[in-house]
Amino acid sequence: MVVLFRAIQKFFCHNKSMNIKNLTQNKIIKKIFELILIIVGLELIAMSVTMFFAPHSIAAGGATGVSILFNELFKIPLAATLFVFNVIMLVLSYIFLDKVTTAKITFGSVTLPILIALTPNIMVIKNILLSDIIGSIIFGVGLSILYRHDTPSGGTTVPPMIFKKYFHIRNANSLFVIDAIVCLGNIFVSGFETFFLAILSVGISTIVINYIETGVIKKQVIYVMSETKIEEIKQALAYDIEAGGTVFNVQGMYSNDHKQMLMIVTETQNYGHFLNIIQGIDPDAFILADTMAEVHNGNI
Repeated sequence: MVVLFRAIQKFFCHNKSMNIKNLTQNKIIKKIFELILIIVGLELIAMSVTMFFAPHSIAAGGATGVSILFNELFKIPLAATLFVFNVIMLVLSYIFLDKVTTAKITFGSVTLPILIALTPNIMVIKNILLSDIIGSIIFGVGLSILYRHDTPSGGTTVPPMIFKKYFHIRNANSLFVIDAIVCLGNIFVSGFETFFLAILSVGISTIVINYIETGVIKKQVIYVMSETKIEEIKQALAYDIEAGGTVFNVQGMYSNDHKQMLMIVTETQNYGHFLNIIQGIDPDAFILADTMAEVHNGNI
Protein backbone atom coordinates (compact mmCIF):
# COMPACT_ATOMS: atom_id res chain seq x y z
CA MET A 1 0.00 0.00 0.00
CA VAL A 2 2.90 2.35 0.71
CA VAL A 3 4.26 1.70 -2.79
CA LEU A 4 0.83 2.38 -4.30
CA PHE A 5 0.47 5.61 -2.30
CA ARG A 6 3.87 6.82 -3.46
CA ALA A 7 2.95 5.97 -7.05
CA ILE A 8 -0.25 8.03 -6.78
CA GLN A 9 1.74 10.89 -5.21
CA LYS A 10 4.19 10.77 -8.12
CA PHE A 11 1.23 10.82 -10.52
CA PHE A 12 -0.09 14.06 -9.04
CA CYS A 13 3.33 15.69 -8.61
CA HIS A 14 5.50 14.52 -11.50
CA ASN A 15 8.44 16.80 -10.78
CA LYS A 16 10.39 17.63 -7.63
CA SER A 17 9.24 21.25 -7.44
CA MET A 18 5.57 20.29 -7.35
CA ASN A 19 3.52 19.23 -4.37
CA ILE A 20 -0.19 18.69 -3.89
CA LYS A 21 -0.57 22.02 -2.02
CA ASN A 22 0.66 23.90 -5.11
CA LEU A 23 -1.96 22.33 -7.39
CA THR A 24 -5.08 24.37 -8.11
CA GLN A 25 -8.53 22.89 -7.60
CA ASN A 26 -9.08 22.52 -11.35
CA LYS A 27 -5.77 20.70 -11.79
CA ILE A 28 -6.58 18.37 -8.90
CA ILE A 29 -9.99 17.57 -10.40
CA LYS A 30 -8.35 16.99 -13.79
CA LYS A 31 -5.74 14.69 -12.22
CA ILE A 32 -8.40 12.75 -10.31
CA PHE A 33 -10.42 12.30 -13.50
CA GLU A 34 -7.28 11.16 -15.32
CA LEU A 35 -6.50 8.71 -12.50
CA ILE A 36 -10.04 7.29 -12.73
CA LEU A 37 -9.63 6.80 -16.48
CA ILE A 38 -6.32 4.98 -15.93
CA ILE A 39 -7.98 2.69 -13.37
CA VAL A 40 -10.80 2.04 -15.89
CA GLY A 41 -8.16 1.14 -18.50
CA LEU A 42 -6.44 -1.23 -16.08
CA GLU A 43 -9.77 -2.82 -15.14
CA LEU A 44 -10.59 -3.40 -18.81
CA ILE A 45 -7.28 -5.24 -19.15
CA ALA A 46 -8.09 -7.24 -16.01
CA MET A 47 -11.53 -8.15 -17.39
CA SER A 48 -10.10 -9.25 -20.72
CA VAL A 49 -7.66 -11.54 -18.91
CA THR A 50 -9.92 -13.08 -16.25
CA MET A 51 -13.15 -13.31 -18.28
CA PHE A 52 -12.02 -13.92 -21.86
CA PHE A 53 -8.41 -15.15 -22.12
CA ALA A 54 -7.69 -17.17 -18.96
CA PRO A 55 -10.90 -19.29 -19.06
CA HIS A 56 -9.81 -20.55 -22.49
CA SER A 57 -6.07 -20.67 -21.60
CA ILE A 58 -5.10 -18.08 -24.25
CA ALA A 59 -1.80 -16.42 -23.36
CA ALA A 60 -1.76 -13.45 -25.73
CA GLY A 61 1.67 -12.00 -24.96
CA GLY A 62 2.82 -9.67 -22.20
CA ALA A 63 3.04 -10.21 -18.46
CA THR A 64 -0.63 -11.24 -18.31
CA GLY A 65 0.15 -13.95 -20.87
CA VAL A 66 3.01 -15.22 -18.69
CA SER A 67 0.57 -15.35 -15.77
CA ILE A 68 -1.89 -17.43 -17.78
CA LEU A 69 0.86 -19.88 -18.79
CA PHE A 70 1.99 -20.28 -15.16
CA ASN A 71 -1.62 -20.72 -14.08
CA GLU A 72 -2.07 -23.54 -16.60
CA LEU A 73 1.21 -25.25 -15.70
CA PHE A 74 1.40 -24.82 -11.93
CA LYS A 75 -2.11 -23.61 -10.94
CA ILE A 76 -0.63 -20.43 -9.47
CA PRO A 77 -3.21 -17.61 -9.22
CA LEU A 78 -2.98 -15.08 -12.04
CA ALA A 79 -2.64 -12.10 -9.71
CA ALA A 80 0.19 -13.69 -7.71
CA THR A 81 2.29 -14.50 -10.78
CA LEU A 82 1.66 -11.08 -12.30
CA PHE A 83 2.55 -9.27 -9.07
CA VAL A 84 5.83 -11.18 -8.62
CA PHE A 85 6.72 -10.67 -12.29
CA ASN A 86 5.96 -6.94 -12.11
CA VAL A 87 8.01 -6.53 -8.92
CA ILE A 88 10.98 -8.17 -10.64
CA MET A 89 10.53 -5.79 -13.58
CA LEU A 90 10.36 -2.81 -11.19
CA VAL A 91 13.65 -3.88 -9.60
CA LEU A 92 15.26 -4.20 -13.06
CA SER A 93 13.87 -0.79 -13.99
CA TYR A 94 15.34 0.77 -10.84
CA ILE A 95 18.74 -0.82 -11.47
CA PHE A 96 19.10 -0.35 -15.24
CA LEU A 97 16.86 2.64 -16.01
CA ASP A 98 16.12 5.46 -13.57
CA LYS A 99 13.90 6.46 -10.66
CA VAL A 100 11.56 8.55 -12.81
CA THR A 101 10.79 5.65 -15.17
CA THR A 102 10.37 3.26 -12.23
CA ALA A 103 7.95 5.63 -10.51
CA LYS A 104 6.02 6.01 -13.76
CA ILE A 105 5.38 2.29 -14.16
CA THR A 106 4.83 1.54 -10.46
CA PHE A 107 1.14 2.45 -10.36
CA GLY A 108 0.16 0.16 -13.23
CA SER A 109 2.47 -2.61 -12.01
CA VAL A 110 0.87 -2.67 -8.56
CA THR A 111 -2.74 -1.85 -9.44
CA LEU A 112 -3.23 -4.35 -12.29
CA PRO A 113 -2.55 -7.48 -10.14
CA ILE A 114 -4.94 -6.11 -7.50
CA LEU A 115 -7.68 -5.58 -10.08
CA ILE A 116 -7.08 -9.06 -11.56
CA ALA A 117 -7.43 -10.53 -8.05
CA LEU A 118 -10.70 -8.63 -7.51
CA THR A 119 -12.20 -9.31 -10.95
CA PRO A 120 -14.19 -12.59 -11.14
CA ASN A 121 -12.44 -15.36 -13.08
CA ILE A 122 -15.41 -16.61 -15.06
CA MET A 123 -16.07 -17.78 -18.61
CA VAL A 124 -18.36 -15.14 -20.09
CA ILE A 125 -18.40 -16.62 -23.62
CA LYS A 126 -18.09 -20.35 -24.26
CA ASN A 127 -17.09 -20.02 -27.91
CA ILE A 128 -13.29 -19.75 -27.80
CA LEU A 129 -12.92 -17.73 -31.03
CA LEU A 130 -15.61 -15.20 -30.08
CA SER A 131 -14.16 -14.92 -26.59
CA ASP A 132 -10.71 -14.27 -28.07
CA ILE A 133 -11.99 -11.54 -30.40
CA ILE A 134 -14.07 -9.70 -27.77
CA GLY A 135 -11.32 -10.07 -25.15
CA SER A 136 -8.77 -8.64 -27.59
CA ILE A 137 -10.96 -5.62 -28.31
CA ILE A 138 -11.47 -4.94 -24.59
CA PHE A 139 -7.74 -5.43 -23.96
CA GLY A 140 -6.87 -3.03 -26.81
CA VAL A 141 -9.26 -0.35 -25.50
CA GLY A 142 -7.82 -0.65 -21.99
CA LEU A 143 -4.23 -0.47 -23.20
CA SER A 144 -4.98 2.50 -25.46
CA ILE A 145 -6.35 4.41 -22.45
CA LEU A 146 -3.06 3.82 -20.65
CA TYR A 147 -1.05 4.90 -23.71
CA ARG A 148 -3.24 7.99 -24.04
CA HIS A 149 -2.30 9.01 -20.49
CA ASP A 150 1.33 7.92 -20.80
CA THR A 151 0.97 5.28 -18.07
CA PRO A 152 2.70 1.96 -18.79
CA SER A 153 1.25 -1.11 -17.10
CA GLY A 154 4.74 -2.40 -16.26
CA GLY A 155 5.58 -6.04 -16.94
CA THR A 156 7.09 -6.75 -20.34
CA THR A 157 7.32 -3.03 -21.20
CA VAL A 158 10.48 -2.84 -19.04
CA PRO A 159 12.92 -5.13 -20.97
CA PRO A 160 12.43 -3.22 -24.26
CA MET A 161 13.31 0.04 -22.49
CA ILE A 162 16.48 -1.57 -21.11
CA PHE A 163 17.41 -2.99 -24.52
CA LYS A 164 16.86 0.42 -26.10
CA LYS A 165 19.05 2.19 -23.54
CA TYR A 166 22.01 -0.21 -23.68
CA PHE A 167 21.77 -1.84 -27.12
CA HIS A 168 19.82 0.81 -29.10
CA ILE A 169 17.16 -1.71 -30.12
CA ARG A 170 13.76 -0.21 -30.90
CA ASN A 171 11.08 -0.80 -28.24
CA ALA A 172 8.62 -2.15 -30.81
CA ASN A 173 11.08 -4.79 -32.05
CA SER A 174 11.94 -6.03 -28.55
CA LEU A 175 8.30 -6.10 -27.48
CA PHE A 176 7.36 -8.03 -30.61
CA VAL A 177 9.99 -10.70 -29.83
CA ILE A 178 8.87 -10.97 -26.18
CA ASP A 179 5.19 -11.26 -27.14
CA ALA A 180 6.10 -13.85 -29.77
CA ILE A 181 7.93 -15.96 -27.16
CA VAL A 182 4.94 -15.77 -24.81
CA CYS A 183 2.58 -16.71 -27.66
CA LEU A 184 4.81 -19.67 -28.56
CA GLY A 185 4.41 -20.87 -24.99
CA ASN A 186 0.79 -21.68 -25.85
CA ILE A 187 1.97 -24.54 -28.10
CA PHE A 188 3.66 -26.36 -25.22
CA VAL A 189 0.99 -25.59 -22.63
CA SER A 190 -2.35 -25.70 -24.45
CA GLY A 191 -1.67 -26.61 -28.07
CA PHE A 192 -1.57 -25.05 -31.51
CA GLU A 193 -5.16 -23.82 -31.40
CA THR A 194 -4.51 -21.43 -28.52
CA PHE A 195 -1.22 -20.39 -30.16
CA PHE A 196 -3.03 -19.19 -33.29
CA LEU A 197 -5.73 -17.55 -31.16
CA ALA A 198 -3.00 -15.73 -29.22
CA ILE A 199 -1.50 -14.45 -32.48
CA LEU A 200 -4.97 -13.33 -33.58
CA SER A 201 -5.45 -11.57 -30.26
CA VAL A 202 -2.20 -9.61 -30.59
CA GLY A 203 -3.23 -8.54 -34.10
CA ILE A 204 -6.72 -7.43 -33.07
CA SER A 205 -5.45 -5.56 -30.01
CA THR A 206 -2.84 -3.76 -32.12
CA ILE A 207 -5.49 -2.68 -34.66
CA VAL A 208 -7.76 -1.40 -31.88
CA ILE A 209 -4.91 0.50 -30.20
CA ASN A 210 -3.80 2.08 -33.49
CA TYR A 211 -7.35 3.03 -34.39
CA ILE A 212 -8.00 4.70 -31.04
CA GLU A 213 -4.55 6.30 -30.87
CA THR A 214 -4.92 7.92 -34.30
CA GLY A 215 -8.38 9.21 -33.50
CA VAL A 216 -11.84 7.74 -33.87
CA ILE A 217 -13.20 10.98 -35.34
CA LYS A 218 -10.82 11.94 -38.10
CA LYS A 219 -10.57 15.21 -40.04
CA GLN A 220 -9.94 15.88 -43.69
CA VAL A 221 -7.27 18.30 -44.91
CA ILE A 222 -7.64 19.58 -48.47
CA TYR A 223 -5.00 21.54 -50.42
CA VAL A 224 -6.25 23.51 -53.42
CA MET A 225 -4.40 25.45 -56.13
CA SER A 226 -6.06 27.25 -59.02
CA GLU A 227 -4.45 29.25 -61.81
CA THR A 228 -7.15 31.92 -62.02
CA LYS A 229 -10.01 31.22 -59.59
CA ILE A 230 -8.48 30.76 -56.14
CA GLU A 231 -10.33 33.82 -54.75
CA GLU A 232 -13.66 32.55 -56.05
CA ILE A 233 -12.99 29.12 -54.50
CA LYS A 234 -12.08 30.70 -51.16
CA GLN A 235 -15.28 32.71 -51.04
CA ALA A 236 -17.46 29.80 -52.10
CA LEU A 237 -16.03 27.47 -49.45
CA ALA A 238 -16.11 30.12 -46.72
CA TYR A 239 -19.80 30.84 -47.24
CA ASP A 240 -20.96 27.31 -47.98
CA ILE A 241 -19.52 25.31 -45.08
CA GLU A 242 -17.80 26.37 -41.88
CA ALA A 243 -14.21 25.21 -42.11
CA GLY A 244 -10.77 26.30 -41.02
CA GLY A 245 -8.68 27.63 -43.89
CA THR A 246 -5.17 28.96 -44.42
CA VAL A 247 -3.58 30.46 -47.52
CA PHE A 248 0.07 29.71 -48.33
CA ASN A 249 2.26 31.57 -50.80
CA VAL A 250 3.99 28.89 -52.86
CA GLN A 251 6.36 28.78 -55.81
CA GLY A 252 6.36 26.37 -58.74
CA MET A 253 9.32 23.98 -58.80
CA TYR A 254 10.02 24.37 -62.53
CA SER A 255 8.12 27.50 -63.57
CA ASN A 256 9.16 29.52 -60.47
CA ASP A 257 5.74 31.18 -60.66
CA HIS A 258 4.37 32.53 -57.39
CA LYS A 259 0.91 31.22 -56.54
CA GLN A 260 -1.47 30.79 -53.63
CA MET A 261 -2.42 27.44 -52.12
CA LEU A 262 -5.48 27.06 -49.94
CA MET A 263 -5.46 24.56 -47.06
CA ILE A 264 -8.83 23.59 -45.57
CA VAL A 265 -9.47 21.37 -42.55
CA THR A 266 -12.98 20.00 -42.25
CA GLU A 267 -15.05 17.00 -41.25
CA THR A 268 -14.48 13.89 -43.38
CA GLN A 269 -18.12 13.75 -44.50
CA ASN A 270 -17.78 17.20 -46.10
CA TYR A 271 -15.04 16.14 -48.54
CA GLY A 272 -17.35 15.13 -51.39
CA HIS A 273 -19.30 18.38 -51.14
CA PHE A 274 -16.08 20.43 -51.08
CA LEU A 275 -14.81 18.56 -54.13
CA ASN A 276 -18.00 19.32 -56.07
CA ILE A 277 -17.77 23.04 -55.21
CA ILE A 278 -14.10 23.33 -56.21
CA GLN A 279 -14.45 21.40 -59.47
CA GLY A 280 -17.65 23.31 -60.29
CA ILE A 281 -15.66 26.57 -60.15
CA ASP A 282 -12.43 25.32 -61.71
CA PRO A 283 -12.36 21.79 -63.22
CA ASP A 284 -8.58 22.11 -63.67
CA ALA A 285 -7.85 23.01 -60.04
CA PHE A 286 -5.07 21.03 -58.34
CA ILE A 287 -6.54 19.21 -55.31
CA LEU A 288 -4.64 17.19 -52.75
CA ALA A 289 -6.53 15.54 -49.86
CA ASP A 290 -5.42 13.58 -46.83
CA THR A 291 -6.92 12.25 -43.61
CA MET A 292 -5.70 13.76 -40.35
CA ALA A 293 -5.59 11.65 -37.20
CA GLU A 294 -6.12 14.61 -34.87
CA VAL A 295 -6.58 18.36 -34.98
CA HIS A 296 -6.01 20.47 -31.87
CA ASN A 297 -7.16 24.07 -31.40
CA GLY A 298 -8.31 26.39 -34.16
CA ASN A 299 -11.72 26.48 -35.80
CA ILE A 300 -12.83 23.74 -38.17
